Order: sequence, then structure tokens, then C-alpha cells
Amino acid sequence: MNPLKQISLNNIKSLSLVEPLKLINLSKPKPSITQQVRNLGTSRRDPHEIKPPRNLLGIHFVPQKRAYVVERFGKFIQILQPGLNFLIPLIDKIAYAHSLKEQAIPISDQTATTVDNVPIVIDGMLYIKIIDPLLASYGIENPIFAVTQLAQTTMRSELGKITLDKTFEERDRLNKNILGAINNHPLKTHWGLECLRYEIKDVTPPNGVKVAMQLQAEAERRKRAQILEAEGLRESSTNVAHGKRSAVILESEGAKINQVNRARGEAEAILAAANATAKGILEVSKAITGKCGVEASSLRIAEQYIEAYSEIAKESTTTLVPSKVGDPAAMVAQALTIYKSLNGSTGSKIMTAAQ
Repeated sequence: MNPLKQISLNNIKSLSLVEPLKLINLSKPKPSITQQVRNLGTSRRDPHEIKPPRNLLGIHFVPQKRAYVVERFGKFIQILQPGLNFLIPLIDKIAYAHSLKEQAIPISDQTATTVDNVPIVIDGMLYIKIIDPLLASYGIENPIFAVTQLAQTTMRSELGKITLDKTFEERDRLNKNILGAINNHPLKTHWGLECLRYEIKDVTPPNGVKVAMQLQAEAERRKRAQILEAEGLRESSTNVAHGKRSAVILESEGAKINQVNRARGEAEAILAAANATAKGILEVSKAITGKCGVEASSLRIAEQYIEAYSEIAKESTTTLVPSKVGDPAAMVAQALTIYKSLNGSTGSKIMTAAQ
């Protein structure tokens, strides 16, 4: 064998055995800095980002609510509208493709600290819409990723301004504050984006804070139960007192009405008795002034006089009587004398009043 050929074979074997890594490295060269930056940008591409189609035939059908940004020799030339479009094959390039629909972007869990130094984990949903495909393509690299990072930093900043209790109580106001802070950034004029709304999904405090909040909630529920029980007892006592008061008032009104009715009855009875007495006296006077009225009245008075002495004798063992009590005729005469004297004095008074 030729010695030169033998040496070349030995060199090849030695290179293949001793330095295999160098051969492999030569087959895959190290990427440049530009390529690394480009790969860094593409590695952060959001799954919502649309991959632009290749321009091989020059005929493209653009779907509704889509926008294709076309470059020619690396320079922007036009934005393809929905429908049928024609391009120069292999010269025109669709560099970017954007969806013009409203997109819901999930915001991953973020750790933030409230104003009362409580660390919490919070996530949310961001709703955005591309309104200018040109700015979304050339205003910033990967606009979806950029607005997501902006939402995360804004969320942490807004949570640092409120307490933990306010985080749970004023979630709507917190959403509005985060949305306002995001829209204060020039999204429309620089990035071609519009943030429509922001919604917080979950707020997760530490386990110790969870336990404390649970104990606080239980204490608050017990407090409410005690308050409700006390209010129930108070209302019950008030109702009982009102019932007793109403009963007393009704009873007193009933007694008052009873007394009034009784007094009216007694007054009517007195008036009726007086009227009856007056009528009786009137009838007696008429009878006395009539024929034989004086004799009849004298006889009646004498009878009553004798009855009065008999009643006195029944009620007492010792009775003072006139000296002529044993003479009935004398007692009758005395009774008649008393009647005549009374009748005479009454007649004189009547005559005097008439004069």
C-alpha cells in the first residue's frame, strides 16, 4: 500500500475518534446575536398570535376580521383587506397576521402586597382588541405579550394601594382602576391596541390569613345571630308591653263607659223618681183641693201618725209618748191639729207668694 494513502487514512481515523465533537459542531454552527434576539422574540409569542401564511402562488383569501401586513423587500407596502387579494409571488411577503376580533387574554398568577402588608396571589382576564394592524406590527415587538406584562405590573401597583378587605369588597372598583391605568398608557397611538375591560378571577391570601378570615367570619356570624336574637327578644317584650297597655286602656275605657252609663242610669232613675214624686204630689194637691179632700187628707195623716208611733214602739223597749196616748180620739185630734197648722202655714205662704 502507498505510504501516503496509509497516512491519510490514519489521520481520518484519529480525527473521527479523538475529536467527534468538533465535527458535530462544524455541522451545526452557533447562531448569531441577531438570530438569538429574533428567537427570543419568537419564543415569547403568545398562543393567540396568528402565524402569517406564505406567499407562494400570489393568491390569498383573507378571512373576515383578519388583517395581513405585506412587505416587499423588507418594506411595508399594504394591509390586505378581507376577501380575494393578489400578491407577487416570492417577492411580496406577508410579515404579520392579526385578528381584529376581541380577544380574552388570561393573566397568570401574580404575587402582590396590599397596603396592610399582606401578600396575596391574584389572576385575571384581560379583554383587548387590535384597532390598527400597522401599529400592532411595527409599534412594538409582540404586542400581546407586552400588554399582558403591562396588565400584570398595573395589577400589582393597584393592589398596593388598598387593604386586603377592600380587595374582596371593592373588586369592581379595582377592575375599573386597573382598566383605567392600562388605558392611560398610549396603547392606541403606539401599539394599535384597545383594552376593553379587565376582570379579576381569583384572589388567594396566605393560609394564615385564610384561617383568620374564617374565624372572623364565624365571629361575625355569631355576633349577627346574637343581635338578631336580642332584637327578637326586644320586639317580643315590646309587643307584650303594647298588648298590656292596650288591655289596660281598653279596660279603663270599659270601666269609664260603665261608670258613665251607671251614672246616667242613676240620674235618669233620680229624675224618674222626682218626676213621679212631683206627679204624685200634684195629684195629692189636686185631690186635697177637691171635694172632701181636706177630710181625706186629715184622715190619712192621722193614720200615718198612729202608724209611726206603732213602729217606734216595735223598735225600742222604752218609748216617750204623749200623755193622751191611751185616748185614740185625742191622738187623732192632735194629728188633725198638726195638719191644719201645717196647712194653714202653707196656705199663707202661697197667698204671700201670690201677692
